[in-house]
Amino acid sequence: MLKVAVIGAGNGGQALAAYLAMRGIDVSLFNRSFRRIAPIIQSRRIRLEGEVTGVFKISFATTRIDEAIKGRKVIMVVVPAFAHREVAEKMAPFLEDGQIIILNPGRTGGAIEVRRVLDRLGISRKVIVAEAQTFIFASRMANPGVARIMRIKNAVPVAALPAKRNDELKEVLEQMMPEFELAPNVVYTSFNNIGAVFHPAVLILNAARIETTAGHFQFYLEGISPSVAKVLEKVDSERCRVMEQFGVEPLTAKEWLNYAYDVIGSNLYEAIHNNAGYQGIYAPPSIMNRYILEDVPMSLVPISSFGKMFNLDTPIIDAVVYLANAMLGRDFWREGRTVKSLGLEGRSLKEILRYVEEGEL
Repeated sequence: MLKVAVIGAGNGGQALAAYLAMRGIDVSLFNRSFRRIAPIIQSRRIRLEGEVTGVFKISFATTRIDEAIKGRKVIMVVVPAFAHREVAEKMAPFLEDGQIIILNPGRTGGAIEVRRVLDRLGISRKVIVAEAQTFIFASRMANPGVARIMRIKNAVPVAALPAKRNDELKEVLEQMMPEFELAPNVVYTSFNNIGAVFHPAVLILNAARIETTAGHFQFYLEGISPSVAKVLEKVDSERCRVMEQFGVEPLTAKEWLNYAYDVIGSNLYEAIHNNAGYQGIYAPPSIMNRYILEDVPMSLVPISSFGKMFNLDTPIIDAVVYLANAMLGRDFWREGRTVKSLGLEGRSLKEILRYVEEGEL
């Protein structure tokens, strides 16, 4: 039986742990705080509601990361991308040869960041680091031990770093999640980052409404008006231009909605509003939310940083970052992933592509 550890017991982690258990996989679940998983530690059960219903039993839940990943072939990391570095540092001493770490999702540069942490710490274990392009579910947590899956995406691209290890990754993906599709490399997964398009700008442009209603409106269906959708199209266009510099054809946000949810529209606004999977997804109650705290520094900042490396302007993306800085009193340019923090400063495009494909810098 395939043994999988799920790292992170938020709504996504709990939903994923239960879904994998439903598929007959031996699942352990880790969370750093006891309170969130106390009921699961005791019962070892998670209830799913929505598109999948039932109560599913996992192997165990724990607050000890060494215990959670011991003897596990696959480590599914389901935490906000700003925690990837910390999780990698905590896992590093306990990793075993042959294990596969999959970031769900990596956002932009996630696998590169985790690989850089392991290299910096001198970890010699032969592990694969991979990343998913997005999270498999649209989900929310009702209570500890209860998760609601609004929609399961049709397919999610996943790639290993380096891409030459994709065949090893494929063998495990086929056993674990039929919705996972092998992508050519992490350029494809990192820069087809649709969260960068759909999350920060929508939240910022709805900030007053969020703060005066505590998010009591449907985030996508009410928060994205025709004019907001036009801003998202600009963000998407800049993202795609940066991705094209790697010689990889991007999926536009509208194309992705069709790929992931089977929805179409004459423009992005129509496609979003034709997506039944967004029904019932409410806005966060505060702007201090992962839609900014994760997606600005770990999505928009690295896309802008790579754009600068290619001498491409990203004015709308940059504007969203500056607004987030002003609204939250933070400096996401400093906090976020950049070409420099990922260890790629001064590297040529050819060198970066060789690293992505072969793992050599």
